[in-house]
Amino acid sequence: MRTRHGARPLSRTGTAAALTAVALMFSLTACGLGDSGDGDDKGSDPAPAGSAEQPGQRDDGGSTERTPDGTTGENGETEGPLATITGANGFQLTFQRAERDSGGFLTVSGILKNGGAKSQFPPLDWSGNETKVSQTGPSLAGMTLVDKTTKKRYYVLRDTDNNPLTTTGLSTMQPGQSLDFFAQYPAPPAATKSVDVLLPLMPTATIGLS
Repeated sequence: MRTRHGARPLSRTGTAAALTAVALMFSLTACGLGDSGDGDDKGSDPAPAGSAEQPGQRDDGGSTERTPDGTTGENGETEGPLATITGANGFQLTFQRAERDSGGFLTVSGILKNGGAKSQFPPLDWSGNETKVSQTGPSLAGMTLVDKTTKKRYYVLRDTDNNPLTTTGLSTMQPGQSLDFFAQYPAPPAATKSVDVLLPLMPTATIGLS
């Protein structure tokens, strides 16, 4: 049983002007221009997008199946999952696509499944620590990307109302239940072929970019 939650990713042709402005601002930040330093969000994640933060290794008891290059079909597009990670809590994320677009965005999408034997709520840590984002409710706003080549970390984009451009409205999932997810980021440089995906309480996944 698969369900779909949260906002849809930005359209490549019909993005509102205000949203584009905010997205581009985050894109510039993620490319190393740094934070404005106004300090108005004291409960936010301590590292701004694009900071040269080196992620640490975590012993979370989960497992990772990595296929960062996937397989290539007849049309030249990547087929099959890019990676699958399973947490000690039984939640499983399968990353199916990580696609750049002409607007300078990268959309990561896949399937979230409760592989455990009982009903459970997705960890609140997945929503991240930013106070302004927590008002949108349970989400995947805490999922970040790390480009180890440039040593930059990318955070989920926000719209003009500070809503994260990712799957929101997560709720209790029954055993075996799955849902589609997405998260949108500033696109890393074209030379970056893969990134690490970090989500609290889950193993690290390495996915290829297209």
